[in-house]
Amino acid sequence: MSLLHAPANQPEASMEPAAKSVSSTLITSAAAHVKDAARSLTNAATPPSGLTAVRLTAEQLEGSRTQMGRAEARLIEIYRLIGDTRHREALQQAEALVREHPNFQLAQLVLGDLLSLQTRPLRQLGDVPDTKAMAAPTQLSALREESRRRLQALTERPPEGSVPTQFLTLSPQSRHAIAIDASRSRLYLFENLNPERGASDGDRAPRLKLLADFYISVGLSGIEKAIEGDKRTPLGVYYITSNLNPADLPDLYGVGALPINYPNPLDVQRGKTGSGIWLHGTPSDQFVRAPQASDGCVVLSNPDLERVLATVRIRTTPVVIAPSLQWVQPDALAGEREQFEAVLDAWRRARSEGNLAELKGFYASRFASQGRDLAQWWPRVEDELRTSKTRGLHIKDLSVLRWQDQEDTMVVTFGEVAAGQSRGVTKRQYWVREQDRWSIFFEGII
Repeated sequence: MSLLHAPANQPEASMEPAAKSVSSTLITSAAAHVKDAARSLTNAATPPSGLTAVRLTAEQLEGSRTQMGRAEARLIEIYRLIGDTRHREALQQAEALVREHPNFQLAQLVLGDLLSLQTRPLRQLGDVPDTKAMAAPTQLSALREESRRRLQALTERPPEGSVPTQFLTLSPQSRHAIAIDASRSRLYLFENLNPERGASDGDRAPRLKLLADFYISVGLSGIEKAIEGDKRTPLGVYYITSNLNPADLPDLYGVGALPINYPNPLDVQRGKTGSGIWLHGTPSDQFVRAPQASDGCVVLSNPDLERVLATVRIRTTPVVIAPSLQWVQPDALAGEREQFEAVLDAWRRARSEGNLAELKGFYASRFASQGRDLAQWWPRVEDELRTSKTRGLHIKDLSVLRWQDQEDTMVVTFGEVAAGQSRGVTKRQYWVREQDRWSIFFEGII
């Protein structure tokens, strides 16, 4: 990535007007110049992810500043100044950033380039002498990849109002939500704008406001965790289970940690093992980690994690971790949501009416809950229905999150309230589509 491609004394007039911006094309080619990237952006199509290509202008950067971490915003501004060949201003800002965050290695690398640029032209980001590059090739490669992913996140943005496809509907009880795109090393933090609804309200389209998005690191061996110790980050739909006191944690975890419920019931059915998957910070001598550097956790800078810690709640905040996110407008999910909710309502009616034969048909043969298969678990259902007799049940505060890989599954959380009652229990079900039919393979009270 040739961010620093011209000598400091090169007059700005020699740069083409298009060189005032940076695009994702820069990110995909290690030899691309800022001006080449700007030209390509003019003809860029919408990425298949549903994101929108945007120019890295001063106006765009200012509009995104509140959503980025403060240090990242300052780094990207330095990149923009470099793209404008305003190297003296870029150097001043890089020196200030490094003074405030001396352990921000990527900022240190950019500062070194800007200092070198005063005496010679540079070939690429991190254009250190060959002898030094040979001594630390892995570290230089990781820093260049971190830079690429940060720029990509700022030049391909979610359209206003768009949501990841996993969020079919989100209960008002979940005041915030998190989605992680591993391919972009990015965590997106949302505020849930869905209002409180009555049991009969039909509009359940997800309304999420993007509050912030941050650079993150995942497992040293990548994603799709399968076994204990594989140094991979799990993929799926999870929930934050607790907020650990940083005073009780080693310095490795930074300012805090948010454990998630890996392995979830789908993971357990697939025989996945391991534990201790957290969202956490960095040690005091490190600002961020390389894109793949953890033992399987999701790692943020401490300032970014502090914002997450101050925002989310335990037990009600979903965390989607995907290889890559697909973004759509909420109404695009209406058909899938309505189709599934019709099945869920049929389950509710069978349970309300005490129709055991019909109700049992909603449960998969692979059902398992708390170590019991369907045959062992079903007598408890029969006892519950006999005890409660036949009375209507309402579903409230419904969340439906879809996960699609080799199977199509739904993670469904709701309040189950008997007619005439104001309170009930909160249930979580996992459904799987088998032969075009939705069935429950896990159910439990949370």
